[in-house]
Amino acid sequence: MTIASLNNATQVELLTLYREMLLIRRFEEQCNALFLQGKIPSTLHLYIGQEAVAVGVCAALRPDDYVLGTHRPHGHALAKGVTSRSIMAELFGKVTGCCKAKGGSMHVGDMSVGMFPAIAIVGANAPIATGAALSAKMRGSGQVVVAFFGEGGANEGAVHEAMNMAAIWKLPVLFVCENNLYGASTPVSQIVAVENVADRAVAYGMPGVIVDGNDVLAVRDVTRTAVERARAGEGPSLIECKTYRLCGHSRSDACNYRTREEEAEWRDKDPLLRIKKLLTEETGLATLSDLEQVEAEVEAVLVDAIQFADESPEPAPEDALLHVFWEDK
Repeated sequence: MTIASLNNATQVELLTLYREMLLIRRFEEQCNALFLQGKIPSTLHLYIGQEAVAVGVCAALRPDDYVLGTHRPHGHALAKGVTSRSIMAELFGKVTGCCKAKGGSMHVGDMSVGMFPAIAIVGANAPIATGAALSAKMRGSGQVVVAFFGEGGANEGAVHEAMNMAAIWKLPVLFVCENNLYGASTPVSQIVAVENVADRAVAYGMPGVIVDGNDVLAVRDVTRTAVERARAGEGPSLIECKTYRLCGHSRSDACNYRTREEEAEWRDKDPLLRIKKLLTEETGLATLSDLEQVEAEVEAVLVDAIQFADESPEPAPEDALLHVFWEDK
């Protein structure tokens, strides 16, 4: 991240981006600890290291735009405005959770803020995003839809079918590939013959953009361009964010397929360290005291979220029958 990428970003904007990224990072770290304590009953796919993608993309969206996440959705949900309280309660399996304890970690969401309940099947959110974009176009709402997926998901047939349909109908949808180099434990070089996932965009007649996924401002800026294009009726874009997860694929992953040297190299590119350096050393827009205040605010939010989730009631057995069918009253 460089000063050249600032694009007139103010101190308030940069601190907001830092706060949102830090909230995701600390939320995930707390989830890891809570899982080890037995508080979270399901497995976890943590978003540590990829925070700049979700925050950068969502910073370019309107509140009524839609986002569809993956099996690694906490960061997407937090960046789109789902509350820490409701996500944490969902992870705890409590009725106050954003999906009433019926979704768990891989299905968090809240339609009131434009976050579809996340879809854990790899690549399965892309056709749903295309359908939502078709709805937005038919209604003339001006809404834009974002489908996140990984480089592994980029090989799913459903993703290619969705991109093709979105392109021929010029739908307002962004396909955002979070290329963290590994589909679970498989290197991207073994599953994609082209150098970049975004290179495939030309086959569908849409722009394919490659961006440093650890630079939140760069992600925000390329997303803004794609969003403006989509709202103008010019159709979809494929954005490939080059990033890296600083944790295992899931809680059971020991990461023995990666070298320690590679991990160290990417830790030096940590998106949080980069924006902190930009704020304090490169621009002087914030002091360490300013950042400490943001950090204290984030910690207070998480303490509250954990307490809320801990004290919330468990679902009753009969609750399993609720929210299964739509009842027109």
